[in-house]
Amino acid sequence: MLHWYIQFVESYPLFSAVIQFAILGTFGEALSRKVARQKVFNFFIGLRKAIVWSILAVMIKYAFVGFFGFTHSLVSANLLPQSANNVIVVRAFFVSTFTNLIFGPIMIYSHRFLDNLFMRRGNNYSNIKGALWTLVWFWIPAHTLTFSLPVTYQIGLAALWSIVLGGILGYFESKKVVGN
Repeated sequence: MLHWYIQFVESYPLFSAVIQFAILGTFGEALSRKVARQKVFNFFIGLRKAIVWSILAVMIKYAFVGFFGFTHSLVSANLLPQSANNVIVVRAFFVSTFTNLIFGPIMIYSHRFLDNLFMRRGNNYSNIKGALWTLVWFWIPAHTLTFSLPVTYQIGLAALWSIVLGGILGYFESKKVVGN
């Protein structure tokens, strides 16, 4: 099974990213709603969410590849220590930090824009500040681990992290609802 997964990801890097995020990203959003004791969306809303996640998956795949090159270029220009190329966890930390601080806000706003478009919500950017803070307290540490893995596993783990974050955010939302 693992051999099949590796072959699929290596043979179809964009398509495999789309499939993984369409399924796992959508599941993460559904989990968040369930944990928060909100109405879980129906099949057609889930399908629209999967389309949004599919578009985001392409952006994420390109960003992951691009920020490895970005980090390597900064080391080559002596703007980062040599360990950012030679020590896996140091490289992973820098790639994660740059990915999340530079690309992360673009991804969050794109996600909200696409949700607004596909879910027909108008111009809803409420709670965007909280979403941006997840880049620091969740995504930089999570992607440091993600970028410590071989490239073949990075998109899959990133998609799994969306389930974890969905559970965490749903928990906090349920405490807010219960507390009121």
